[in-house]
Amino acid sequence: MATNYFRFNVFVLSLIVTFIFVSTIFVSSFQYRVGGKIGWIKPIGNESETYNEWAARNRFRIGDTLYFKYKGDSVLEVTVANYLNCNTTSPISKYENGETVYKFSHSGFYYFISGHKDKCKSGQRIIIRVVHDSEISSPAYAPEISPAPSVGGGGDDGDGWDSDFLGPPAINSTTALSVFSYFVTALGGIMVFFYLLM
Repeated sequence: MATNYFRFNVFVLSLIVTFIFVSTIFVSSFQYRVGGKIGWIKPIGNESETYNEWAARNRFRIGDTLYFKYKGDSVLEVTVANYLNCNTTSPISKYENGETVYKFSHSGFYYFISGHKDKCKSGQRIIIRVVHDSEISSPAYAPEISPAPSVGGGGDDGDGWDSDFLGPPAINSTTALSVFSYFVTALGGIMVFFYLLM
């Protein structure tokens, strides 16, 4: 009897450790690549969508990260006023290393622009809305997506800007939570099954 009790406790402890490990994988955070394969560059006019249209398609949460890849440029986090005016003189933070990973620390709006004013004015800027988990489940939360501009017709016209211009449809936090909930349900079923066997 004591052996079965010990085996059960070891089994439960191993399930708890597995649960913690898997939950950190699924719920921790996700990285979104700004600009997709081509990275953070000045738009040339035949993109299938703008940076902001791409941002509106995704649900960003606290802990998620943006990955900016660029050459001969920089990424500036700015205020809304500096975003609207493409003011590069007083950023909140400035990144110039060519591969920037920016982590969201709170919900709200984040504004990013190119470090070159002319590139910003040409559309190399993005507004990110980071939502709190409570907002995601609210029926009032429904991001509005503007239709893509009909400039250049999308696709790859030989210039390297393909229809995947602003990032792959990366797995978002909502999808991960669904997968995680299925995992927890299955794990609970396995625990009940083994408990009944003992």
